[in-house]
Amino acid sequence: MATEGTEETRETVTCKTASNILLAEKARRYGRIRRRLAFSGWLLDAAILIVLLATGWTAGLRDVAFNVSAHPALALLIYLLVIGAIFEITGLPIEFYSGFVIERRFGLSRMTLWMWVKDQLKSVAIGGVLGAGLAELFYWSLARHPGTWWIWVAVAVILFAVLLAQLAPVLLFPLFFKFRPIENQELVERLQRLAEQAGARVSTVLEWKLGEKSNKANAALTGWGRTRRILLADTLLEHHNADEIETIVAHELGHHVHRDIPLAITVESVLTLVSLWVVNEVLVWATPRLGYRGLADFANLPLVLLVVTGVSLVALPLLNGYSRWREWRADRFALETTKRREAFISAMRKLAAQNLAETQPNPVIEFLFHGHPSIAKRIAYAEQAQL
Repeated sequence: MATEGTEETRETVTCKTASNILLAEKARRYGRIRRRLAFSGWLLDAAILIVLLATGWTAGLRDVAFNVSAHPALALLIYLLVIGAIFEITGLPIEFYSGFVIERRFGLSRMTLWMWVKDQLKSVAIGGVLGAGLAELFYWSLARHPGTWWIWVAVAVILFAVLLAQLAPVLLFPLFFKFRPIENQELVERLQRLAEQAGARVSTVLEWKLGEKSNKANAALTGWGRTRRILLADTLLEHHNADEIETIVAHELGHHVHRDIPLAITVESVLTLVSLWVVNEVLVWATPRLGYRGLADFANLPLVLLVVTGVSLVALPLLNGYSRWREWRADRFALETTKRREAFISAMRKLAAQNLAETQPNPVIEFLFHGHPSIAKRIAYAEQAQL
């Protein structure tokens, strides 16, 4: 009897090990494909910008825009519509393959083609409005304040980022997902007590109907002040117990306690200011050499985007390193606050499985591209943490 029981246990362990190996390999393939597609999309965008500059097409499109309307703001809007259409059409195959085909192939998406198309149209509309508004402000400032425009644009962008952080949960999120009050009042009260303990005033705890579109799981603490709310994906509620959910929410509350949102906005503000200063220096140098009609000639937009992209790529490893440090602090807060080591570890493993996250990515890949520590490192830290 003992021998039979031992053999059954060994078979169970062997099956579990084999399943974990297959899952880890699947996650590696998924991550590798996603990185390649992201890199391909970046190369395509860069190539389009370079072609627009090298061929002089950007100046030709500017002239066409002014032939339609002599008003600078309307001409810029026409130019943006054409440029935006070029990027959307050429990037659509990669976007479709990355956002729809691959997600369904790996069992992560529940979206129909029509659902995906609707979300894409919403994203393009919102991004187009915000992008056009930023471009209009950018070139208006260049025309009115050629010496200090980059300071005023940076200030405006920072203020808008702060406003968006407060309004997005109320205005934008509901355009893509449904939300409803969580029925489990015991869990709600438990999380509200946890929030009070962290000094965070939470207006509500909502179930995020992510499962209508995805098998992935997530949780978030969004908004500021009266708009701050805890969001729990229905896929998270379905596969995680109350202790695990508490540790996940405690992690999110850790960001609040450490004031990570204001810090992140500060860091992004510095990067924005530096990026715009570099843009200014490049435009001052390039305008006479490339034949632009002044700094406010929107034919220089491809050059502006290339410079901003270059600065962002240089800063990316530093920003990701800073982000990983913030995530470590939030993990520590979650463990010290809840004292639920095993629940934290099991939550990490479940999230990795649901989201197909690589538990042990290549260290170089993690350093360059990951804003979170690897799941393996987070689990190892939890196992050794003194609680």
